[in-house]
Amino acid sequence: MTAGSGTPAAQHVVEDQKAVLAVANRLKRAQGQLGGAIAMLEDGRSCQDVVTLLAAVSKAVDRAAFQMISTSLRECVVAGDQDSEVVAEQLQKLFLSLA
Repeated sequence: MTAGSGTPAAQHVVEDQKAVLAVANRLKRAQGQLGGAIAMLEDGRSCQDVVTLLAAVSKAVDRAAFQMISTSLRECVVAGDQDSEVVAEQLQKLFLSLA
Protein backbone atom coordinates (compact mmCIF):
# COMPACT_ATOMS: atom_id res chain seq x y z
CA MET A 1 0.00 0.00 0.00
CA THR A 2 1.38 3.41 -0.90
CA ALA A 3 1.55 6.30 1.51
CA GLY A 4 -1.72 8.20 1.76
CA SER A 5 -3.69 5.58 -0.12
CA GLY A 6 -6.03 4.88 2.80
CA THR A 7 -7.49 1.62 3.98
CA PRO A 8 -8.33 -1.21 1.60
CA ALA A 9 -12.05 -0.56 2.20
CA ALA A 10 -11.61 3.12 1.31
CA GLN A 11 -9.73 2.11 -1.85
CA HIS A 12 -12.63 -0.11 -2.86
CA VAL A 13 -15.07 2.76 -2.36
CA VAL A 14 -13.02 4.93 -4.71
CA GLU A 15 -12.76 2.09 -7.23
CA ASP A 16 -16.52 1.52 -7.03
CA GLN A 17 -17.20 5.22 -7.57
CA LYS A 18 -14.96 5.16 -10.65
CA ALA A 19 -16.76 2.05 -11.91
CA VAL A 20 -20.15 3.74 -11.51
CA LEU A 21 -18.92 6.80 -13.42
CA ALA A 22 -17.62 4.51 -16.17
CA VAL A 23 -21.05 2.88 -16.37
CA ALA A 24 -22.70 6.30 -16.62
CA ASN A 25 -20.35 7.25 -19.46
CA ARG A 26 -21.05 3.96 -21.24
CA LEU A 27 -24.79 4.56 -20.96
CA LYS A 28 -24.43 8.11 -22.27
CA ARG A 29 -22.60 6.77 -25.32
CA ALA A 30 -25.32 4.16 -25.79
CA GLN A 31 -27.93 6.91 -25.53
CA GLY A 32 -26.16 8.84 -28.28
CA GLN A 33 -25.92 5.72 -30.44
CA LEU A 34 -29.63 5.04 -29.92
CA GLY A 35 -30.43 8.58 -31.01
CA GLY A 36 -28.26 7.96 -34.06
CA ALA A 37 -30.16 4.76 -34.85
CA ILE A 38 -33.48 6.62 -34.64
CA ALA A 39 -32.15 9.32 -36.96
CA MET A 40 -30.94 6.65 -39.38
CA LEU A 41 -34.40 5.08 -39.45
CA GLU A 42 -36.03 8.45 -40.06
CA ASP A 43 -33.54 9.17 -42.86
CA GLY A 44 -34.30 5.85 -44.54
CA ARG A 45 -30.83 4.35 -44.04
CA SER A 46 -30.28 0.69 -44.78
CA CYS A 47 -31.51 -1.98 -42.43
CA GLN A 48 -27.97 -3.34 -42.12
CA ASP A 49 -26.61 0.02 -40.92
CA VAL A 50 -29.39 0.44 -38.37
CA VAL A 51 -29.08 -3.09 -37.04
CA THR A 52 -25.30 -2.75 -36.72
CA LEU A 53 -25.73 0.36 -34.61
CA LEU A 54 -28.50 -1.23 -32.54
CA ALA A 55 -26.21 -4.19 -31.83
CA ALA A 56 -23.59 -1.76 -30.50
CA VAL A 57 -26.23 -0.10 -28.30
CA SER A 58 -27.35 -3.46 -26.97
CA LYS A 59 -23.81 -4.55 -26.17
CA ALA A 60 -23.05 -1.27 -24.41
CA VAL A 61 -26.16 -1.51 -22.23
CA ASP A 62 -25.45 -5.17 -21.40
CA ARG A 63 -21.87 -4.38 -20.42
CA ALA A 64 -23.08 -1.50 -18.25
CA ALA A 65 -25.48 -3.81 -16.44
CA PHE A 66 -22.81 -6.46 -15.90
CA GLN A 67 -20.44 -3.81 -14.57
CA MET A 68 -23.06 -2.66 -12.06
CA ILE A 69 -23.59 -6.24 -10.89
CA SER A 70 -19.83 -6.69 -10.57
CA THR A 71 -19.57 -3.52 -8.50
CA SER A 72 -22.42 -4.69 -6.27
CA LEU A 73 -20.68 -8.01 -5.69
CA ARG A 74 -17.49 -6.26 -4.63
CA GLU A 75 -19.43 -3.95 -2.29
CA CYS A 76 -20.96 -6.99 -0.60
CA VAL A 77 -17.63 -8.74 -0.18
CA VAL A 78 -15.86 -5.65 1.17
CA ALA A 79 -18.74 -4.68 3.46
CA GLY A 80 -19.10 -8.25 4.73
CA ASP A 81 -22.89 -8.14 4.58
CA GLN A 82 -24.34 -10.30 7.33
CA ASP A 83 -27.18 -11.45 5.09
CA SER A 84 -24.97 -12.19 2.11
CA GLU A 85 -27.12 -15.13 1.02
CA VAL A 86 -30.08 -12.81 0.34
CA VAL A 87 -27.81 -10.34 -1.46
CA ALA A 88 -26.30 -13.17 -3.52
CA GLU A 89 -29.78 -14.33 -4.56
CA GLN A 90 -30.77 -10.80 -5.58
CA LEU A 91 -27.59 -10.40 -7.63
CA GLN A 92 -28.12 -13.79 -9.22
CA LYS A 93 -31.63 -12.73 -10.30
CA LEU A 94 -30.25 -9.51 -11.74
CA PHE A 95 -27.50 -11.38 -13.56
CA LEU A 96 -29.92 -13.92 -15.02
CA SER A 97 -32.32 -11.17 -16.10
CA LEU A 98 -29.61 -10.12 -18.57
CA ALA A 99 -29.48 -13.54 -20.21
